[in-house]
Amino acid sequence: MALSQVVGRLIGVREHVVDPGGGGAPRVPRPVRAVVVGGGIAGMSAAVVLAERGVDVTVLEAAPTLGGRLGAWPEELPDGPQRNEHGFHAFFRQYYNWRSILRRVDPELGFLKPIPGYPILSAQWPTEEFGKLPPAPPANLLALLLRSPSLRLADLRGMDRDAALPLLTYDPERTYAEFDERTADELLTSLRLPDRARAMLFEVFSHSFFNHEAEMSAAEMIAQFHFYLLGNPEGLAFDCPDEDYATAIWEPLTRYVEKHGGRVSTGTPAARLDRTPDGWRVTTADGTGHDAGHLVLAVDPPALAALVAASPGLPAAAPELVARMSAFGTPGPPYAVARYWLDGDVRADRAVFSGVSRQATLDSVTLYHRLEEEPRRWAARTGGSVIELHAYACEPGVPAEELAERMRVELTTLWPEAADLRVRELRARVEAQAPAFTPGSHAWRPGVRTDADGLYLAGDGIRTEFPSALMERSAATGIVAANHILRAEGAAAEPVRSIRPRGLLARR
Repeated sequence: MALSQVVGRLIGVREHVVDPGGGGAPRVPRPVRAVVVGGGIAGMSAAVVLAERGVDVTVLEAAPTLGGRLGAWPEELPDGPQRNEHGFHAFFRQYYNWRSILRRVDPELGFLKPIPGYPILSAQWPTEEFGKLPPAPPANLLALLLRSPSLRLADLRGMDRDAALPLLTYDPERTYAEFDERTADELLTSLRLPDRARAMLFEVFSHSFFNHEAEMSAAEMIAQFHFYLLGNPEGLAFDCPDEDYATAIWEPLTRYVEKHGGRVSTGTPAARLDRTPDGWRVTTADGTGHDAGHLVLAVDPPALAALVAASPGLPAAAPELVARMSAFGTPGPPYAVARYWLDGDVRADRAVFSGVSRQATLDSVTLYHRLEEEPRRWAARTGGSVIELHAYACEPGVPAEELAERMRVELTTLWPEAADLRVRELRARVEAQAPAFTPGSHAWRPGVRTDADGLYLAGDGIRTEFPSALMERSAATGIVAANHILRAEGAAAEPVRSIRPRGLLARR
């Protein structure tokens, strides 16, 4: 254990138990049926826990493949099939609940490999490295101030220290009460940071949540700054699978759920929900009805809003849920992902993953031929490279291929050698499924439990009472939804864990 982690433990920067679990029989004491709509992280996390406890669970996924925004699917290239994915995701080490689910299929998490470094690229300033700070606060914050050329000690004298204090005083109630109506942009402006520090430290960070800082709640940015930097003992280091997501995660988890008596059905979109005397019925697009005592809706905000709107009985059964959908169902800005198969490689010293600052479109670069086995084999066979470019929050209404070309051109300003590489194949797409964290949204953001008995929500846009984000929020809400069902049926619940619940300087 690093010295910073030892010091962090002494001040409460450690893994915290949100729910110890237990409290009932190892398995449900009577037949129980549940339906989970959505086969991404949230839905499959719920299904894993339910199936283990003996619940007869069925997962209905609309897409032909599992995973949602962590999905993977086959692409047919002229020189053979390749797997493509929905975009790069960092498996941070404070993702305790998501890692707990993944340990079901790989107890040692051997498929997750550490990513060396976390550089931020800029055309205006030298590259800055954030992945090699001490893991735990306050040492990581002190090291950042001492090492970062973007924020020298002299710059601190010009900052508004009172405006910066909320970053250190995160509280799950006070922070949202005081800052949710403000934008992240307003908060950053109030800090009076040097432009370089704002661009390299904060703007890159806020874009990672698929929101523009001008449209993102300041409270949400403070919460995520706490979750990723100032409240966890693991630091900014992260790991990634060495195989595509389908091979490493979704195929093994499907087998695991099926081994425990569950069913996973892809290409099966839910079309309507109805309350029944015994619980719920989900009718799929082909007219098939799935009856269950409990229902978990683990789909993205637009899909959830559409499903609620298509269910005429819901206003009577769940009026509060229905009322929240008009706001919740509006997603964040579109995001673009472009995967390039190129005829050569970039320099050997380029990082596997890099964040990008102040480019008009490009937010990150991933070298998949240095990350996953299949692209690595393709690159070795052809002498080429497989590079993914990602825009987390891009301009609406622009075709995917145009956004891909913009990102490629922007990459050449950062890595000039990329201009000499010929494009052999390109797969580009634009989607808008990520939740929006707009100012004032915390008040109406739904939580896991709804106002209808037996109906639960899960996903990375669902509110939690403890710090969480992105993949970890998806997994945690899926587990919490499963726990509600298990406790209602007399079975033991699954433990839920998170990081330090409040900021370093927060009042009790």
